[in-house]
Amino acid sequence: MKRFKAPLMYLLSFLMVWVGFTHLWNPQQFLNIMPPALPNPEWLNVISGLFEITLGVFLLERRVRYLAAWGLIALYIAVFPANLYVAVENVNMATGEAGTGDSFVNWARIPFQAVFMLWAWWYTRDDEGSSA
Repeated sequence: MKRFKAPLMYLLSFLMVWVGFTHLWNPQQFLNIMPPALPNPEWLNVISGLFEITLGVFLLERRVRYLAAWGLIALYIAVFPANLYVAVENVNMATGEAGTGDSFVNWARIPFQAVFMLWAWWYTRDDEGSSA
């Protein structure tokens, strides 16, 4: 598995930076999935996007990788309520309308939170002799 660790780190970093920028250039798709009870959804969207970009970049730097990985885990926990809201209310992610989404896709997103958390957790472990 060690030989996959570095390439997968670059992939995770790229995905986080890409999704982070998506928060900024196409905010509506993220605003559509925010639970209505959250205050200032526009600001929360920008903040989460900036965190995704920052943590994705910091994951590449060995000196702060451990902290970046834990930051990503915290971020995945923070956005979990939005993903749960989408699933429970069957939100159409394109329109934000409840009850009109693809319930299979909405529920299938939930386990991926755990996958991403485990993926980030991998980078909290320092493999001796690893270049990752």
